[in-house]
Amino acid sequence: MPAKSPVIVDLKFIPQEVEDGLKGAFPGREVINLADPAHNGRDLSGIDYAVVWKSDPDLFSRAPDLKVVFSGGAGVDHVLTLPGLPDVPLVRFVDRSLTTRMSEWVVMNCLLHLRQHRAYEARAKAHIWEDLSQPEAADITVGVMGLGVLGQDAIAKLRVMGFKTVGWSRSKKVIEGVETFAGDELDAFLGRTDILVGLLPLTDETRGIFDAGLFSKLSRNGPFGAPVFINGGRGGSQVGADIAAALESGVLGGASLDVFEQEPLDKDSPFWEMDNVYITPHVAASSDVRALFAHAEQQMQRFESGLPLQHLVDRKAGY
Repeated sequence: MPAKSPVIVDLKFIPQEVEDGLKGAFPGREVINLADPAHNGRDLSGIDYAVVWKSDPDLFSRAPDLKVVFSGGAGVDHVLTLPGLPDVPLVRFVDRSLTTRMSEWVVMNCLLHLRQHRAYEARAKAHIWEDLSQPEAADITVGVMGLGVLGQDAIAKLRVMGFKTVGWSRSKKVIEGVETFAGDELDAFLGRTDILVGLLPLTDETRGIFDAGLFSKLSRNGPFGAPVFINGGRGGSQVGADIAAALESGVLGGASLDVFEQEPLDKDSPFWEMDNVYITPHVAASSDVRALFAHAEQQMQRFESGLPLQHLVDRKAGY
């Protein structure tokens, strides 16, 4: 039996998490963790696999013989723009833990806005005992843009909580019990949506899609009068200045933002000071490193056994 190819790991995650995740990972393979200074300048030719997230710009020139590249996260836009990316299969990370984490974040933020958590926080700090008129989840329609694995799971979890749900995607998707829209039906979808959840991949078509024009088309018939925007997808899909202006003018009643056009978020960003905004530092669905490595190893075994790789990226579509 031929020896298993080594695997290059070039992940700009928390270094200790990567080190811990590598313990016991990739059995029978040499692991070349480029965060280890011992591999500085190492010849990476003849190696079949690389697991990457914000990898070094010279990685692919140093590793010219790669046969498969694995994305360290659900998104792949950062990989598609890497210099020298070879024309080999690109596999995105799909895992139960990643999907569940995103759904937790989406549901949590929908509930925070539904239950007017910020308003109660402010009253608690002022020592004010006062109740507010409280709609229930069934009074709110949550519209999810992006109906891949993450979007469909988020809808399923939101429905368990009692929210009404609708969905939009570029191409038509059928989800039992959920009204879905596609393509040029976007305006009809937006007009039904009280809380908008963005879970879109970043492509040429979705870059900057969440802008002033889109926000103006959201429903204003919900119990709070103004819609809410929640983005756990990609920062490049939103126009931050338009979100801030919509929040200040009341076009949006609130927002939850996990991703931004530039990360880390600038210390001078107005979002930090806005009472109706929840900010998290791109952690809605942080990759479980052990799950990532297990996923990559499983696909390597399939590849070496002559089976087709799963979760391949369509480079033309961008996801």
